[in-house]
Amino acid sequence: MEVDGHRVKVTNLDKVLYPSTRTTKGEVIAYYHHVAPWMLPYVTGRPATRKRWPNGVGDGPEPSGAFFHKGLDPRSTPDWVHTAVLEHDDGPKTYPLIDDAATLVWLAQLASLEMHVPQWRFTADGTPANPDRLVLDLDPGPGATMDQCVELAHLIREVLDGIGMASVPVTSGSKGIHLYAPLDGTLTSDAASELARQLARSLEGMRPDLVVSDMKKAVREGKVLLDWSQNNGSKTTIAPYSLRGRSHPTVAAPRMWDEIVQGLQQLEFTDVLQRLQDHGDPMAGVLGGDDRLITYRSMRDANVTPEPVPEARPRGGGGHQFVIQEHHARRLHHDFRLERDGVLVSWALPKGPPTDPGKNHLAVQTEDHPMEYATFAGDIPKGQYGGGHVDIWDSGTYVEHKWRDGKEVIATLQGQPDGGLGGEPHKFALIHTALGGDKKNWLIHLMDPDPDPGHPAEERPKADTPEGAAPGVDAPDVNVPVAPSIAPMMATAGRPEDVGTGEWHFEIKWDGYRAIAVVQKGALRLTSRGGLDLTSAYPELSELVDTLAGHDAVIDGEVVVLDEQGRSSFELLQNHGRQGGAHYMAFDVLWLDGTSLLDVPWVHRRALLEQLITPEHPHIHVPPALGTNRDAAIAMSQDLGLEGVVAKRAQSRYEAGRRSSSWVKLKNVRTQEVVVIGWSSGNSARSATLGSVLLAVHEDGELRYVGKAGSGFSDEALARARAVLEGIETDCPPVDDVPKVDARGARWVEPLLVGEVTFAEWTASGRLRQPVWRGWRPDRMAEDVVREQ
Repeated sequence: MEVDGHRVKVTNLDKVLYPSTRTTKGEVIAYYHHVAPWMLPYVTGRPATRKRWPNGVGDGPEPSGAFFHKGLDPRSTPDWVHTAVLEHDDGPKTYPLIDDAATLVWLAQLASLEMHVPQWRFTADGTPANPDRLVLDLDPGPGATMDQCVELAHLIREVLDGIGMASVPVTSGSKGIHLYAPLDGTLTSDAASELARQLARSLEGMRPDLVVSDMKKAVREGKVLLDWSQNNGSKTTIAPYSLRGRSHPTVAAPRMWDEIVQGLQQLEFTDVLQRLQDHGDPMAGVLGGDDRLITYRSMRDANVTPEPVPEARPRGGGGHQFVIQEHHARRLHHDFRLERDGVLVSWALPKGPPTDPGKNHLAVQTEDHPMEYATFAGDIPKGQYGGGHVDIWDSGTYVEHKWRDGKEVIATLQGQPDGGLGGEPHKFALIHTALGGDKKNWLIHLMDPDPDPGHPAEERPKADTPEGAAPGVDAPDVNVPVAPSIAPMMATAGRPEDVGTGEWHFEIKWDGYRAIAVVQKGALRLTSRGGLDLTSAYPELSELVDTLAGHDAVIDGEVVVLDEQGRSSFELLQNHGRQGGAHYMAFDVLWLDGTSLLDVPWVHRRALLEQLITPEHPHIHVPPALGTNRDAAIAMSQDLGLEGVVAKRAQSRYEAGRRSSSWVKLKNVRTQEVVVIGWSSGNSARSATLGSVLLAVHEDGELRYVGKAGSGFSDEALARARAVLEGIETDCPPVDDVPKVDARGARWVEPLLVGEVTFAEWTASGRLRQPVWRGWRPDRMAEDVVREQ
């Protein structure tokens, strides 16, 4: 057979593989050939385990003679079959990837009736990505019926709808039903498996008469097993549209929800092909089976243009390829393309990629292109869309920092040594602007490489503030909505006489990075006050998920590193905080299992927090409160060498995103956050680094100069600071009130980066007396730095 340009040898086409229906091997091959356009989106890029019946399925109720086939023999595998390697306990195995119809036909020729795949795909570099779908297997136990599976399927659908997850049912072709729901790729296989397990246990608790989540056969009589285990990264599930090796040629068939009714039957392959021709794929639009290349194809004539015009969706998944093409069309421009969900998301750059961080270029979003376009170069005929010559300007892979569909994309591109980017990593931000009212218009900005002390301000979106609601602290409900983004409440600086006793409660003031922790669906996200994602920097803090024992929650706290005396050390956090030694000091709970707690008095939120987080995990803590005696609390903090205390009104609500007088910080050491606006060269030993940094803060809405700091830097910090600051230099000072003596010889920088100093006092002229550098504050945004009163 000639399939997609490949010759596939097929034999014994008259051999009967399903005796009950006299279905032949030729009909099996024809089925897989015809179903390929609908099946490929759900198997592409995934290692395929095959179940083979070389002698047919037999004619008994439980057909035998089959065997599972995982690895491939390279000697008998066509060179056009895509493959990938997985490590097993007994060594590596090479798997086929069913990326095209020809591979599907070749496997059918080998009597591979069933195709089993995991819920994840391989990335472009051959490593497993996070799963992109969740699957639940509804398997009726002895004495249970398909009608019970139908009842449970609708119950699960309601639960998934309640947490914002669309789902699609698949009659398994065997005894039960599979339910699929899409995942966004942020959960690991372990986390997805745990989410499915918690869902199964919750449903078992709700309907013990119907559901069992335990695999033991002894407890399954008359019930439906809700099998969550197939989300494990090492497990596979029968692929949608795969045949089954049963007595009849049934199929794992996606269905419409209005078909899931009492009396539901499994479908055979002839039924499935007819349904696809008449009604299309029920999974389309839910699991990414929808065709994102319709617009692309509609603009091109495959008989005329040399551009790739694939009929089926190309290989996709979690890859991170990029290509920038130089396009000599009616006007010279560059095409900027990033792989996303199996296609190349594309922008046209009329002035090419920007080379100066100070100058943004227009980026016009165009239609998604097929992955094959990543290697396309040549001449598009005149009169065709985009007619002209195309060259590859650069190509390679990218690291994704942020991707908000239709809003913002930030990525670091690593091209070829001889490519247009010069072989050096380049970080670009694409920002949707709709300039001139045209929704296709974006801006592309060349960003400076990430400095050690933090990330540019473009990566720090402010969180939204939700409205409050009445509290509820019952056990977790499976119908939990998506956890909201909550901006942290901030304390005002004060003196001991500003707070009394009784209505005020005192807590330790921690010296670290403020972080809002969102725990949902078995995963953790840590976000700084400025919106910086801290999750990957402190993997040990994922213990918070286990600590919450199935609850979804939004927690407020501080990421710290402790010294040998158990005190939080800002210096250690700067230098060693990413080596597994971080702790999370939780001090508030803002949202729990679908209920906002923002309007609940602090004293009740604190009591609830202590119930939620128990001292079982070494990196997660609810530090003890210091009571209501102000003087005793301050004295204790001083004796222990702590930074200070925070006083909180017992009945105060959580004022998200605001600096409130209901929380007052009482410091033992004066500190001030500062914006770095420039630097001056050093002398002698510091001639190669820097002598001091020039500082400013916001007062009355304006950035004002407050002095310079030269002490407090290590030699390494001096060198690193100079390298960072040289990358954001500007010609003019960001403020106009720098004294001439301080401005002499200064080199100015964009006011983006935040640090912290200790100091003796404020002078009458509004300057810091004796400021000493403490370190960078990557968790702060420059625009939020104000003079503390």
